[in-house]
Amino acid sequence: MTCFKTVVGEAESVSVIERSKFICLIKGINDETEAKEFITSARKRYPLATHYCYAYIADENGLNQKFSDDGEPHGTAGQPILNALKSQGVYKTVAVVVRYFGGIKLGTGGLSRAYGGAAAETLKNADIRTYSAAEFYKIELSYAQYKKFSGLSGDFKTVGIEYGDGVSVKIAVKQEDAETFLKNTAETFGGEVVAEKVGTGYFAF
Repeated sequence: MTCFKTVVGEAESVSVIERSKFICLIKGINDETEAKEFITSARKRYPLATHYCYAYIADENGLNQKFSDDGEPHGTAGQPILNALKSQGVYKTVAVVVRYFGGIKLGTGGLSRAYGGAAAETLKNADIRTYSAAEFYKIELSYAQYKKFSGLSGDFKTVGIEYGDGVSVKIAVKQEDAETFLKNTAETFGGEVVAEKVGTGYFAF
């Protein structure tokens, strides 16, 4: 996977359908453990609710996904929530829809629309960003070199700076642009500056 979309932070929405209250909570996650913790926190936050239905995609490839109807008729809650995540193409994201039953049954179709609609509406207000496969580098510079470096343009982002006797800069570069970045850095500083690779991962450019 060279890139994926995910929710940054959290998003929430509330809807009332036939006197039932639906509270949708969505959060970007790093792994399945965080998804489960978020689901647990929703239960604690709304301890008197009737149902806590959820879905999550816990990895960037869409291979680790799970959903639950939490007592609602089979296929009427968890799957529609998961479908909402898939329709937006978001990964590493968990959605929980908390329901307070209002006394009127919605039927299977009504439930599916309510749960899926709650997730879809919340995603409209969520901060969704694209993360690309990246390589991370650390560059040690003198202050004079840093002044020159800060004027460079290119498809990279500075993600950290430490000041001391010189300047230590951490850079994120798209994986496909890493070779060009290294070449440009070497040419700019005449080989006096070496970009040390310190890791790989994903970054929102």
